[in-house]
Amino acid sequence: MSALLQCLSHTPLIGHVDPAPQVLAEVEAVVASARERIERFSPELVVLFSPDHYNGFFYDVMPSFCIGMAAHAIGDFGTAAGVISVPQALAEACAEAVLADGVDAAVSYRMQVDHGFAQPMEELLGGLQGYPVIPVFINSVAAPLPSFQRARLLGEAIGRFARSTGKRVLFLGSGGLSHQPPVPELARVEGLMADRLKGSGRHLPADEREARQQRVINAARRFALDQNSLHPLNPAWDQQFLDILAEGRIAELDGLGNAELSAIAGKSTHEVKTWVAAFAALSAFGPYLAEGRYYRPIPEWIAGYGALAAKPLA
Repeated sequence: MSALLQCLSHTPLIGHVDPAPQVLAEVEAVVASARERIERFSPELVVLFSPDHYNGFFYDVMPSFCIGMAAHAIGDFGTAAGVISVPQALAEACAEAVLADGVDAAVSYRMQVDHGFAQPMEELLGGLQGYPVIPVFINSVAAPLPSFQRARLLGEAIGRFARSTGKRVLFLGSGGLSHQPPVPELARVEGLMADRLKGSGRHLPADEREARQQRVINAARRFALDQNSLHPLNPAWDQQFLDILAEGRIAELDGLGNAELSAIAGKSTHEVKTWVAAFAALSAFGPYLAEGRYYRPIPEWIAGYGALAAKPLA
């Protein structure tokens, strides 16, 4: 087996607003199983597709896609902070291959990432330095957003590059499923908040970062009691999405527009494009078999929380 895929929801609310102990234990078992699957595979290269939440990417320059040549995690919500082990030469070759394949992706030699990258690396890889990782950012909150089709084409291009390396490659997709936490929108804010979204939020003062994180925690507590306080989760759509990925019908999502997805499942559901890119990358290795499927709506984490793994049939 030369490729493996693992997609997993992330949430900064773990340890801050947790569900019942039996639910938490259930999720921990799913994560442990995924970690064991990855350890058995022993990847030589990891490609991690993840979004950002106005911690590393801002409206001073907001790319649809960005491939990191070097990266560091800021450690928000108590997640790991520090330098990520990025194989620079391989990342540069990946970026060149993607551009040659007709997909425009920015590059960064100082990529700043948050819990969306750090949490799956902690949970699945044992930390930020355990494996060589190429971080791939997919814009999932800052309009205008890339389409499902563009995310799929990005994934396919990266998958073809990964296959050409001859390495054992692990594709990770981090984010989703249905959810809409209180993320600010540039069209709806002004003054200091607008300035933060335009770039000054890259290095938030400690008191502002704490206040920002507390707003999310408070929103989660309210949502756990009243699921109409935010956009409701959509378990039916989440399960349908998992079906599409598991059955290799990714291109069917090309026709689903951004506004329609936001209305169906929440404005942060666009993070599922990281899953689409990861599955598209795996498809470059041929037909695949899905396994390790898990799903549960978890209001305490403001998330339709899921996991799905896959490996090539050949």
